Amino acid sequence: MGIPRPVLVTTTALAVAVLLAPVPAAARTGPPTAPGSAPGGSGPDPVRDTGATDSALSRAPLTATRNALTAPAHTSHRTDGYPRKTVLTAPPADPADKSLKLGLVPYHAIAPQLNELQKLSDRVSVEIAGRSTTGRELYLVTVTAPESDREAREQERMRERIENAPAAAARDARIKKTYKTPVFINNNIHGNEWEGTDAALRLIEELAKAKDAETVSLLAKNRIYLNVTANPDGRVAGTRANANGFDLNRDFITATQPETRAVRRIAIDKQPAVMLDLHGYVNGTLIEPTTPPHGENYEYDLFLKNAYANALGMEKAVNGLGYTPEKDGVRPVEIPFRDSAEGWDDWPPIFTPQYMPFQGAVASHTIEFPMRVNGSSYETLPVAELRRRSAINTEIAGAAMRATLDFTRTNRGQVIADQIETFRRGAAGEAQRPVSEETVPGVPGIGPEDVYTTTFPRAYVIPAGAGQRSGVAAGRLVDHLVANDVRVQRAVLPFRLGGKVYPAGSYVVDMRQPKRGIANVMLAAGRDISADVSAMYDISGWSLGLLWGASVDRVEHGDPRIVGRPVAAAAPTGYVAPWGDLKLRLDDPKELAALNSLLGQGVAARRTGDGAAIVPGSARKAAAVAADRYGVAFTATRDRGVAPLKRTRVAAAVTSGEQFALREMGFDVVPVSTAVLNAGFDWKSADALFVSTGLNWSALTPAARDAFTASGAGYVGIGAAGAAFGNQAGLITATAVEGNGDANGVVRVSNAGGALTGGAPGHTFVYSPVWFTGLGDGVRVDQRYATGNPLVAGHWRALADGTGGPAAASGAAAVVSRGSAVLIGTEPLFRDHPKGSFALVARALLTR
Repeated sequence: MGIPRPVLVTTTALAVAVLLAPVPAAARTGPPTAPGSAPGGSGPDPVRDTGATDSALSRAPLTATRNALTAPAHTSHRTDGYPRKTVLTAPPADPADKSLKLGLVPYHAIAPQLNELQKLSDRVSVEIAGRSTTGRELYLVTVTAPESDREAREQERMRERIENAPAAAARDARIKKTYKTPVFINNNIHGNEWEGTDAALRLIEELAKAKDAETVSLLAKNRIYLNVTANPDGRVAGTRANANGFDLNRDFITATQPETRAVRRIAIDKQPAVMLDLHGYVNGTLIEPTTPPHGENYEYDLFLKNAYANALGMEKAVNGLGYTPEKDGVRPVEIPFRDSAEGWDDWPPIFTPQYMPFQGAVASHTIEFPMRVNGSSYETLPVAELRRRSAINTEIAGAAMRATLDFTRTNRGQVIADQIETFRRGAAGEAQRPVSEETVPGVPGIGPEDVYTTTFPRAYVIPAGAGQRSGVAAGRLVDHLVANDVRVQRAVLPFRLGGKVYPAGSYVVDMRQPKRGIANVMLAAGRDISADVSAMYDISGWSLGLLWGASVDRVEHGDPRIVGRPVAAAAPTGYVAPWGDLKLRLDDPKELAALNSLLGQGVAARRTGDGAAIVPGSARKAAAVAADRYGVAFTATRDRGVAPLKRTRVAAAVTSGEQFALREMGFDVVPVSTAVLNAGFDWKSADALFVSTGLNWSALTPAARDAFTASGAGYVGIGAAGAAFGNQAGLITATAVEGNGDANGVVRVSNAGGALTGGAPGHTFVYSPVWFTGLGDGVRVDQRYATGNPLVAGHWRALADGTGGPAAASGAAAVVSRGSAVLIGTEPLFRDHPKGSFALVARALLTR
């Protein structure tokens, strides 16, 4: 009968086989050459990279796509004309909407207003850009002069030429004459910073009605896009975060939330050259550009020239409103680049305006209006005072918007030319121009402290086969790059690059592409900026290349010509061996989700000594479903495992990001706190306790302590708070040493192996790092900070007394365990970001 064929879990196996035709048959039909090393895949039911979903260009003969600088295969844009009328359905009135107290427009009243504005003028169009976590609609309004379908198609052709053929676009007289400059105004991304929404609605009405020549000219040569509220759930609830507890203005590299992904899609589709993001509350009104450090992947000379000039115009407009500290409590505008030495940086691309330059913006700004109405002010100030303040903020937001439109109208030619030049430099692979008084004339105060540049590699390779740590992680990374408009090719034949031979199925990111900045932001290791500034506003390191669990090679030199095709989505990775018991590596969140799915179905899995899972061959059909859904690989094994694995229900006193990550991995999560445990928590509903915040052993009642102790639940603690609880509960003995509380970034670690850190990556993330000394009997060190300086990228200084720095952490214990108690001094689930470290927490919860 012969050996049965392996089960390649994909409905498009034939198409994939055709794609990989030059590859030996064993590579097509046999098991992966390393655990999880099948070429990448991502997500439940991933889109298959078969040609059926590729662009027309990607279906061309392979010779036509050798090293082709083509648009991403997924790109698709509407080309019908304007106006585009959408009759919005108004949600039910919500008297609890927090904006009502401030005299602002509640969310339920926005749709009726937009319906009326569409009736009022053929300049106003509304589309649904996406939905919030709870399903509320995100309204994208376009204000522009009417366009026929033909004119809209011509605008789209020019937009694509600017990105895809920037050198030709720079010479295109029609672009210079008729291309409508895209301006994007994003509002209310922090739900309790309300007033941008109201200013946007007023601006739309003004532009809809205005008959003056200036407005007619503005709308004839520009498109103004307004995301009316980027966080409707937070607007209604009066919370900074969205309904999942995420600060959306920290999510633009990871893009975990639907609201963030909607804004990302707007950025890619509309390609704004100028952008505002409306916030509160800083008095005087804060208008970027910012202080050092500046993002090293920007074409910062082009950006600073436009951003500073626009900031001056906004300053004049806001100060011109006539508010004074004495009369109104409003101080004059502050422009951090001019007025501050440091403290308001544009280093991390997690913020909306810091992400936008990578999609073509040559001026993007955070605007912080001055009069606080949230937090304790919302609760304690009289309604009349709150409404006075909100009215001031709304007027200031409107002044900033109108000044930006004036800047764009006046400087349209420069703004378009500089956007084209940004893309041209990337496509040509040219070096950046350091900012100086010569390269950015007219901007005062430029000095060496403002020069942040990088050397771009020639390419990145995400290998297939034995050189890939995790096929599923590689697939996630590729899909994420494509979602951010990075151009990726997948090799059809083996190739040599940078002195190394890569197998077919490997992915190549040629860094001579228009959006090289965002590609490098995501794939590069980053930079240690500890010596450059004294403190950072937020995180300073974020590398997907080091933190997402995939192997990524940086290639400095060589010609990345491959026989390949542009990628619309990563190739499928689901695989199930056709014989024997099955081994599932537990290195990636999707592998954990697959395991938890199987455990939930009653599959009798076991764990191995190095942290993998063994699934009995009798569960092959269930494994096939999981492999198809999650894109994970089940290889054949004779390993019997060392202990049973059971479904783990987690009682969690953690951050929103950590809770989100646990659920992403398929864990049942029950949020708890000191109050919840004291109220008589039923420990029959939980198998493990996970603590990073909000739980204090000394504040528990004796009954609550006894109930936890008697439960026999496993324990995982993060940081100083988690360590304190574990020690006080008598679960483990280890002294937590707290490093500099402002420190954060990507660090090198060494792993002891075994059930917790077997196969774990050599990098993880820290925020307020902790390490452990004074280990008690039976306490094992599972992971250590690397010796020397463990910081790879980020900001980590010693404290004033010399303690708390990376030198103090050198070689120290970062993860320790005793029995079913584990303490972790790093941040392996931070904001749902460092995917490669998720498995550490999951294995700790499963090892009971």
